[in-house]
Amino acid sequence: MADVPGSDGSTGRRRAVAAGKPSSRVRMSAAQRREQLISIARQIFSERGFDATSIEEVAARAKVSKPVVYEHFGGKEGLYAVVVDREVRALLDRITTALTAGHPRELLEQAAMALLTYIEEETDGFRVLVRESPVLSATGNFSSVMNDVAHQVEHILGAEFSSRGYDPKLAELYSQALVGMVALTGRWWLEVRKPRKETVGAHLVNLAWNGLSHLEAKPGLITARDR
Repeated sequence: MADVPGSDGSTGRRRAVAAGKPSSRVRMSAAQRREQLISIARQIFSERGFDATSIEEVAARAKVSKPVVYEHFGGKEGLYAVVVDREVRALLDRITTALTAGHPRELLEQAAMALLTYIEEETDGFRVLVRESPVLSATGNFSSVMNDVAHQVEHILGAEFSSRGYDPKLAELYSQALVGMVALTGRWWLEVRKPRKETVGAHLVNLAWNGLSHLEAKPGLITARDR
């Protein structure tokens, strides 16, 4: 039985709309597509590492063809380098921005908490950074990030050593030791996630600031006392 158009022609309009119904899929701009691919790759590299990740899987999750990924990044190495570079800058920015206090112990707390907060909030990104890849140089991995942080800490320790009559040349050694301790503890905490972040930070600073011979029984963060 054929449709009988109403007096207002509504049936005809419904057919016209149905025939010309736009697709629900929104076409992305080149910049939007690039950001989407970076986000998807970041997650896959976090889950699988560089070697086990394929352009095919990135393209499949993004629902595009492989040539689209190649067009933006040139290949898996290019895509991986972009993801790592972003994480390196993001982590360094967090730590640099956090270092605002005047007292060395507070600066140590701020650096430790900035790293732990990054691990907590950007877990995928941190996993990408701590996975070593043969395609990257020494300037594009987690070790290089920690070296940059250590150089910042070195300046802080150097001033503190000079004011106390210690040899400022030892500041580099101590900065590497301190940053290495926090970084390795962060990698461990990434998997276990306990105790809570603030407790981990307090104990790290307790060990670094007081030393094994002057450990406090129940350490706390002095920067948290004013909250």
